[in-house]
Amino acid sequence: MTVPSSLHQRILADIGQKIVSGEWPPGHRIPFEHELTEQYGCSRMTVNKALTHLAKSGLIERRKRSGSFVARPRSQAAVLEIHDIRTEVEALGLPYRYSLSSLTQRLAETPQDATAGFSNAVPLLDIACRHFAGDAPFCLEERLISLEAVPEAADQSFADTAPGAWLISHVPWSTAEHTIRAVAADRATARLLDVPPNTACLVVERRTWSGGLPVTRVRLTYPGTSHAVVARFTPEG
Repeated sequence: MTVPSSLHQRILADIGQKIVSGEWPPGHRIPFEHELTEQYGCSRMTVNKALTHLAKSGLIERRKRSGSFVARPRSQAAVLEIHDIRTEVEALGLPYRYSLSSLTQRLAETPQDATAGFSNAVPLLDIACRHFAGDAPFCLEERLISLEAVPEAADQSFADTAPGAWLISHVPWSTAEHTIRAVAADRATARLLDVPPNTACLVVERRTWSGGLPVTRVRLTYPGTSHAVVARFTPEG
């Protein structure tokens, strides 16, 4: 039996309208293929073709053995800019929420601290927090702040204000360095980002200095399917 192309287009239009209108928000599960087959009275091949088209257009995500879900909006961050994560979330038209996971004061003493540029025994704030877009985790932030460079940070609880936003508004920086990696989420990271273990994640590591003194090292981990890093260049004279 030949299925009219108009039926394929009808499935695309119906699902697309529910997504674009917000009736089906990011993360909403699309009806299973057999459910759509019954609803539209067509073959499973026709439904599969429509869902494949929607996945290629970025409107839905197809997960093996789990089904299809409305995709989260894809955010972009400029490589050479330092800005508040809240700005990234609000640019997507989604409500922003911040949650502090842990905050401790300690001395720089590990090889990782030295690699980050902190001298041995320099007092540090060690902070972990999460940023949300709607109900979904958007970014995991793991940050070290030098109390030698920013002693006033020791008086901050960071219970309501993210450390990145506070630093942007209080501490001028003179130099920044970005390192970008693709990393498979371990179990702890996957749990915090609410994604399956081994999900591809985009990790942006940033170090900043003020007058030659290291200020902060931050590791920002985003689910790779929902974030992109963008850079714009111009040719030198």
